[in-house]
Amino acid sequence: MDSARGYDDLRQDDDPTEGGVGEPHAPIGPDERRMHVRAYNHWVSLLRDRPYPSIDDLEPDSIADFGPHSVLLDFSAGVEDPAIQYLGRTLREECGLDQSITRIAEVPSRSLLSRLTDHYLQIIANRAPIGFEAEFTGTRGHNTMYRGILMPFSSDAQTIDYIYGVINWKELAPAVDQAGLDAELAVALRAPRHDPVPGGVWADGPCAAGPEDEPAYEPALATLDDRLAAARDSAAAARAAHIRSHAALYRALGRAHDVALAADEDPARLAILLEEAGIRPQARAPMTAIAKLVFGTDHDKTRLAEAAAVLAWAQRTGIGEGALAHALERVEGGVKGIVAAERATRRPDAPASALPLADRAVLAELAIDSGLDEGAPVVLLGRATAHGIVVVGAIGDDARLAEQVLRRLS
Repeated sequence: MDSARGYDDLRQDDDPTEGGVGEPHAPIGPDERRMHVRAYNHWVSLLRDRPYPSIDDLEPDSIADFGPHSVLLDFSAGVEDPAIQYLGRTLREECGLDQSITRIAEVPSRSLLSRLTDHYLQIIANRAPIGFEAEFTGTRGHNTMYRGILMPFSSDAQTIDYIYGVINWKELAPAVDQAGLDAELAVALRAPRHDPVPGGVWADGPCAAGPEDEPAYEPALATLDDRLAAARDSAAAARAAHIRSHAALYRALGRAHDVALAADEDPARLAILLEEAGIRPQARAPMTAIAKLVFGTDHDKTRLAEAAAVLAWAQRTGIGEGALAHALERVEGGVKGIVAAERATRRPDAPASALPLADRAVLAELAIDSGLDEGAPVVLLGRATAHGIVVVGAIGDDARLAEQVLRRLS
């Protein structure tokens, strides 16, 4: 059964530090995750201050990395039945297709290619890259987990008339084998957990896997720049998913918190990084600068404010390095709950309720005809004299003024 988990379906991942954008329970390997992000980064690199990259700049047959896993759809003649301008060799072979297929209507309904083409109308509606993942049973009867991304291109920099899609996949173990693996995993999860610092998301990032004989990554030896690079990788992955995956967002926030902790240990380097990025720190909101440094100054201001609030909460509550992602998964209300709580702590305490007028002790009683009902509040204006107070006026029709005076008397 096809069970897509795209941007419109928020998921609760068991482990927010593992995997990429909206990960399935059966994990897709690092190559699949990195291909998804690398394709998005390539799209971003072609934007060049335009709403959409130019189709003239795209050469899928020259992209050795993910070109064989891609398809290019042409909408220039209409959106009802787009033409297939390019179909990568690996994707073509997986679907058992030949060169004769030229339009979406010819794509077999249960093929892996159909998993990409079924989403193309979302691009037209959202006018932005769409990432998705799902699990389905293909024409060979194998249960397959896949991850894809569709990206808009234009011939005039204004109209979306081409869509470029990249997809990677992994066949899952049969149900019987998977049940045995799940049982073994359940036993392993009951053992004490010792989390390493999560690795990089991009294949060419600072935490990318190296030769097998390289020493393991040591958190104590990582510099502020190392943490910032890893955090930016995670932030890019979260942005590619429109920050709709708990896992991707929590990982990005967790690494941003690690950056904040490292910045406390190396404030001089932080000052240099902020200056290079053109970010001016503010003493009243120091975490805003960290959020901009990680997520980018062009990121949505509301999201930056929320990220800064989460980082402030993490520092205030003493969250340790590498622990924020797990803390976010456990806290009630998640990011939204934390943001609301942080904003509440910044508000001044509400003034205490004033003691009602009828319950206050009497200082003096003056024989003055106010013309008001008994018990109505009256504000008197007087002048001090050598023998007491001379009353010069009375206001008896201003409830707001009376309430303000009551508060001042509290």
